[in-house]
Amino acid sequence: MSTQHDGKIIDGVALSTQLRADVAKRVLALKARGVTPGLAVILVGEDPASAVYVRNKVKACLDTGVRSVFEKYEASLTEAELLGRIAALNADPAIHGILVQMPIPKHINPHNVIEAISVTKDVDGYATLSAGELMTGAPGFRPCTPYGCMKLIETTGIDLRGKHAVVIGRSNTVGKPMALLLLQANATVTVCHSATIDIGHHTRQADVIVAAVGKRNVLTADMVKPGAVVIDVGMNRNEAGKLCGDVDFAAVKEVASFITPVPGGVGPMTITMLLVNTLEAAERATC
Repeated sequence: MSTQHDGKIIDGVALSTQLRADVAKRVLALKARGVTPGLAVILVGEDPASAVYVRNKVKACLDTGVRSVFEKYEASLTEAELLGRIAALNADPAIHGILVQMPIPKHINPHNVIEAISVTKDVDGYATLSAGELMTGAPGFRPCTPYGCMKLIETTGIDLRGKHAVVIGRSNTVGKPMALLLLQANATVTVCHSATIDIGHHTRQADVIVAAVGKRNVLTADMVKPGAVVIDVGMNRNEAGKLCGDVDFAAVKEVASFITPVPGGVGPMTITMLLVNTLEAAERATC
């Protein structure tokens, strides 16, 4: 029996299912107008984790009626060949989103690859132009993981205006865009990172905490203000090889008002927001 202080679990699987049903509906509406949203997924090399991610993305497309084009290449593929493939997909009107699964082999520069994707098809939201659109509030593609985190925060009913949000982590893919999305929602945002002297000093003042550093137990119960909303983006393994996040879940759950679990929190939302971005790209292309 949970006490009233127990954090309510934010169920990413349930929210993801709900959002995917909405995507499927909008896909049908587009198909009725003769347009099928198309996502091209490129995998280079043999990274086993990447193969799993790609399989999940392709399956999600299938489940919602989005057409996926999966292209797999040997690790020996040259950068020029990959850029040539991207250029062809940029020019293909049946493809609305392009995703190159990272990491890619060392001899290929990831920056060049990301920048080669047309901004109208950058459904991962990683390119410099997309980042600039996010920073200036222009209607571009939001990176899928922070976008999913915002949807999870929305389900708690918290009004972010004037609230203090702390983001732990400053990566280009999660930490920085997360801070910008929270700013857009009128939160007051603090970003903590490896050079922050006392992270707990900041998190104890926070109404919302997003932990995204990929380090176990970076957020413990004594660092959380009672009633705070905690979003755990981390994906780590504990000693037993079990999947866990950046947050000491069992202890923090007792203090927080809402908390996302790992697995079953942010994870399912990332692929769902990729579908949403692809759908929006197709809708924009048909305007």
